[in-house]
Amino acid sequence: MGLLEVGAVAPSFQVKDQDGNNLSLADFKGKKVVLYFYPKDDTPGCTKEACAFRDSFAKFQELGVEVVGVSIDNEKSHKKFVEKYKLPFKLLADPDKQIVEAYGAWGEKSMYGKKYMGTNRVTYLIDQEGKIAAIFPKVKPETHAEEILKLLQK
Repeated sequence: MGLLEVGAVAPSFQVKDQDGNNLSLADFKGKKVVLYFYPKDDTPGCTKEACAFRDSFAKFQELGVEVVGVSIDNEKSHKKFVEKYKLPFKLLADPDKQIVEAYGAWGEKSMYGKKYMGTNRVTYLIDQEGKIAAIFPKVKPETHAEEILKLLQK
């Protein structure tokens, strides 16, 4: 399945966060949500991206925007990642690939010429009505949070 399109209704989900709490897209109704997909907890690019969101978190809050990360790692892995880097936002555990597949973030990847399936680094901005407002299919981990803030501040 490919990426969703701007204007589409964001697929609903219900999974656990890093603390084992059930979380669904409906929990964010009425708020803008940055739903960012990343390959793996505590790896170089994913750590840079998460820390960039952490460092810009106050700006997102000022704009009334929730930041939520998603990977196929489990709750325990997410909890360690959150604690190690003091991440102030929710990380959703998607080991069954419910969300990554629904949002088209699961797909073929290539590393050192070897093909494999994995989570692609993609971000969706979801509006207050639960529709896709923007899609970021190619993400630079270090500057991605600022890229989204620039769009939000227009």
